Amino acid sequence: MVRPPLTPLERARGEQLAAVLRGARGERSLADVAVRCGIPVETLRKIESGRVPTPAFFTIAAIAQALDLSLDTLAGLCLLSELAAA
Repeated sequence: MVRPPLTPLERARGEQLAAVLRGARGERSLADVAVRCGIPVETLRKIESGRVPTPAFFTIAAIAQALDLSLDTLAGLCLLSELAAA
């Protein structure tokens, strides 16, 4: 299955999510957070670098839980980031 190219808006949202997650992770290592959420380190690295701009919902839910963020808080932070960039 060939995936259609991402729109500029989708790419921008992926970059905003990446920035919020990096900030929330703080000084915790990628490996520590990846183990806590049960995903490969490389997957988390790709999400945090914006190379996976549209990660699966349950992946984001697991990352949020590992970072002690509610999904509401994570969504709010991404929205604030989006508004600040506009």
